[in-house]
Amino acid sequence: MADERILDCITSPHQLRRLSESQLTALAGRLRERIIQVVSRNGGHLASNLGITELTIALHYVFDFSRDHLLWDVGHQCYAHKLLTGRDKAFETLRQRGGMSGFPDPHESAYDLFATGHAGTAISTALGMAWADQAAGRKATRNVAVVGDASIVNGLSMEGINNVSLLNRQLLIILNDNSMAIDRTSGAMARMLDRVRMTHTYEDLRQSTESLLRRLPVVGDGLGHALQHIKQGLKTTIYGAQLFEGLGFSYFGPIDGHDVIAMIHVLQRLAQIQHPVLLHVYTQKGRGCEYAIEDPCRFHSPSAYTVQGGWPVFPPKTRRTWTDIFGDALVELGDSDERVVAITAAMPDGAGLVKFRSRYPKRYIDVGICESNALAMAGGLAKGGLRPVVAVYSTFMQRAMDQVFQEICLQNLPVLICMDRAGLVGADGAVHHGFMDIAQLRPMPGMVLMAPADAPELSAALKFGMSLDGPAAIRYPRDDVPADLPDPCPPFELGKARVITKGDCGAFLCYGAMVEQALEAAETLKSEHGLSVGVVNARFAKPLDVALISALIASGKPLLVCEDHAVIGGFGAAVLEMACERGLNTVNVRLLGLPDRFVAHASRREQLVEVGLDAVNLAATMRDLIQSGLSSPLGTFGSLD
Repeated sequence: MADERILDCITSPHQLRRLSESQLTALAGRLRERIIQVVSRNGGHLASNLGITELTIALHYVFDFSRDHLLWDVGHQCYAHKLLTGRDKAFETLRQRGGMSGFPDPHESAYDLFATGHAGTAISTALGMAWADQAAGRKATRNVAVVGDASIVNGLSMEGINNVSLLNRQLLIILNDNSMAIDRTSGAMARMLDRVRMTHTYEDLRQSTESLLRRLPVVGDGLGHALQHIKQGLKTTIYGAQLFEGLGFSYFGPIDGHDVIAMIHVLQRLAQIQHPVLLHVYTQKGRGCEYAIEDPCRFHSPSAYTVQGGWPVFPPKTRRTWTDIFGDALVELGDSDERVVAITAAMPDGAGLVKFRSRYPKRYIDVGICESNALAMAGGLAKGGLRPVVAVYSTFMQRAMDQVFQEICLQNLPVLICMDRAGLVGADGAVHHGFMDIAQLRPMPGMVLMAPADAPELSAALKFGMSLDGPAAIRYPRDDVPADLPDPCPPFELGKARVITKGDCGAFLCYGAMVEQALEAAETLKSEHGLSVGVVNARFAKPLDVALISALIASGKPLLVCEDHAVIGGFGAAVLEMACERGLNTVNVRLLGLPDRFVAHASRREQLVEVGLDAVNLAATMRDLIQSGLSSPLGTFGSLD
C-alpha cells in the first residue's frame, strides 16, 4: 500500500489493526497532509489537529468506539478522528455551508457522541457515561476523555475530577499536554506541567514509556498487583502523582505522544484497568508543519491561505475587523486611565488584547479557560478601585452568568464586558454562535447593554462604558467593520438612540451590527422602488430610548426591528415589552432576528441570508409591509417561523 494512498483505504477504524507499524507511522503523516490541504483552503483549526494525529490513531487502534465512548474536550482537535471514521471524502467540505462541521457532530457520525465547542466538558460527560455503564452493568464498554492541558484547569474539569473518585469502574482520561491553549497556557497548573516537561528529555520519555510497559502486564489479574508497585522507580510520575493521585486517579506518564506504537502498547494495558486512570501525553502543537510549529498561535485557527516557498500567504485585508478596532480603542483607554485592567480567558489574540498586553503587561490578566473566574475576579478588581474590561466571546459568556449576577450586578460594580463574536459567527457554527447574551444579561438589575454600528461608535461605547459607575456590556460581531456612518459620531448618552437616516414610509430599528444591512436595504428601497425608509441604531438594548421608539411605533408606519440575536428574549422583545407597558398599538411592528433553532456552519454572509437578516431580505420584508398596508398579523414574527 503506497503511503500516499494509505488514507484512501481506511473507511473504518477497525481497518487500522491490519496495518504494520511502518504503515501506522505513514498514516500519521498522510493525515497531516490531508488536514493541511483542506484547512489551507477552507480555514479551520490547524496546529491542534496536527499535534494529535498519532494519539488519535492509537486510540482508534486500541478501542472500538462503535461501542466504547470517546469524548473530545473542546472538539476542535477532532479532524484526524473524522478522517479515520469514514469521512475522508466529506472532509473536502469542512466548515462549508452544507458540509462537514469543524467540531464533533452526532448528526455526522455515530462516532461523535456530543457536539462540543466549549472547554472543560469531556471529563464530566465521560464520567456520566461511565456511571451509566456501571448502573446498567455494561462492564465491557470503555470510556475515554481527551483533554488538553489548557482545558483541564477549567472549572468544570476540576468539578469532574473531584467526582471521579465516586466511580468504581474503568475511565481513562488522556491529558494531551502541548503547553498551549490558543496562546501559551498560564497559571499554577501550567507552571507545574512546565516543570515536568523541562526536566525530561526525549530519551527520558522513551525510557519512562519502556519502563511502564515492562511493569504493566499485558492481561490478567496481575494488573492490580502491578499498580501497587509500579510507581517505584518511575521518577517521571512524581509531580503528576502529587497532583492527580490524591484525587482518585492512577497517574501514568508523561510519554511521547508522537510514538504511535508505544502509545498503542500503553493504551492496551491501561484500557483494562477497572478504575479511573490518567495518562499524561506530550505532543507538539503544529507537528509536521514548520510554520504551524513556529507560530502555533497564528495557526490555531487560521483563515484560508496559500503556501508559497514553503511559507503561508494570506489574502490581504481590505477592511479591519471589529476585533482590531476594539484592540486599538482599548489601548487608548489604557493610555488615558491607569486604572484600566484587561482580562481574557485564554483568548488574547481572538479577543483583541495582544496590543494591550504588549503595552501594559502588568495590567493584563490571562486566567486561562476559566470564564467564571474571569468575571468573579473582575468584580474583585472593581471593588478594589480598578476598572476591569473583560474581553470574551459572546458564546463563552454563557459560562459565567452566575458571576455576572452575584459578583458584579448584585454589587453594582463598574465592570465592562466586551463581547466579541456576538450573533452569527460563520464557519465555527452552532457551538460558537453568540445568540443569547441580550436575553441573559438584560434581566440583570443595573446592567447597561450597548451595541455599536461602526468603528467610531465602538470607541464611543467603550468610553461611555468606562464612565459608568455600574456594570455594562458591549456586543459586536465576528466580521469586518463597515464603512463609517456618514455623519460624525455623537457621544453615547445613556438610553439614547441614534437616527442615521430619516424616512417617510417606515423605519428599520436596528441594534448595532444590523445597521450595515439596513442601510443597504434602505438604499435599495429608495433606488428601485422609490420608498423612503429611515434607519436607526438603538445603541442600547437596556435602557431603551423610550421616547424615540414610542414615537416610531405611534407613527403607524412599518417598523422593522432587526437584531443579530435570538428573537426570543432579545432587543425586539424588549421593544415589545416597553410598548405593552405603555399601551402602544404594535400592529405596525415586526421583529427580525435569529430563529428558534441552531444555525449550521457556513460563512456569516450565508447565515444572514439563511435567517433573513441580509440586506436583500430586509428590503423585501419592508417593501411587502409597506405595500400590504400592514394587513398581515403580528404573530408571524419574521424569520422566527
